[in-house]
Amino acid sequence: MRVVVALGGNALLRRGDRPDAAVQLANVRTAVAALAPLAHRHEVVITHGNGPQVGLLALQSAADHTLTSPYPFDVLGAETQGMIGYWLLQSLQNALPGRQICALLNQTLVSAADPAFAEPTKFVGPVYDEETAERLAAERGWTVRRDGDHWRRVVPSPDPQRVVETRLIRLLLNSGAVAVCAGGGGVPVVRDEAGRLTGVEAVVDKDLTAALLAEALDADALLLLTDVPAVVRGYGTPDAEPIRYTTPGRLRAEEFPAGSMGPKVEAVCRFVELTGGMAAIGALQDAAALLDGAAGTVVTPGGRPFDGADDRPQDRS
Repeated sequence: MRVVVALGGNALLRRGDRPDAAVQLANVRTAVAALAPLAHRHEVVITHGNGPQVGLLALQSAADHTLTSPYPFDVLGAETQGMIGYWLLQSLQNALPGRQICALLNQTLVSAADPAFAEPTKFVGPVYDEETAERLAAERGWTVRRDGDHWRRVVPSPDPQRVVETRLIRLLLNSGAVAVCAGGGGVPVVRDEAGRLTGVEAVVDKDLTAALLAEALDADALLLLTDVPAVVRGYGTPDAEPIRYTTPGRLRAEEFPAGSMGPKVEAVCRFVELTGGMAAIGALQDAAALLDGAAGTVVTPGGRPFDGADDRPQDRS
């Protein structure tokens, strides 16, 4: 099968971890150990989050007094694509000797008129207590919101329209390569009236980009890997329970936070509705089991376990 896998930023830099290079590299190697079995059996595209990393670079840039102004978020997103892409590239090469691996820098087209620019929702950077978050918001002009038991900065997250390099990714897949791409949702860009691309100050949600890319590549499955074992109905309440098998319609009827699980749910629903394939949300270490329907939250058109059979015509030329 052709599988698009989205690694959560928190799977690469866990909550409470020091953002040291050595810590992140160790987490990348753990992630690759879970992904290598999939790459042995299937065509695989790997995307990744960058929320903690791009937020850290933004802090460093804002604190650099030699700069006239901090680096914009599109540039910081490109930096994180290079950093995380390099770690994944090297770790995958070591885990899959003889296999061609490519880490690709990607742009993602968004609309300049997207209302998300006026309503930031995407979490970036480290977590803070409420007092610290409010102080930083006042000092630096940030927007901050609650993220679980903590507070974090939020930035605009416009809806992805297309990964600009989709055709190149398809060529890589057709050649047998494993593609690492669309990191952090891709560098957000808009196209002007002359057709030229320009970066914008935003972070695209990597799960929505992964769903868009999976549909464009005719993928059979979309896996969203994070730091929780499944989507939970009634999270934080006495009636909380994991959702195992469901349909897009039933999942959309639930309520989920806009800045965390909400985009993941929207991403899997979009993919299944558009393609008739399967999608799953679950823990990184359960990657292979998710594809087999043995773990996580599995979303299919009929809400049943996915057996890999797919009668849809596949034109992957």
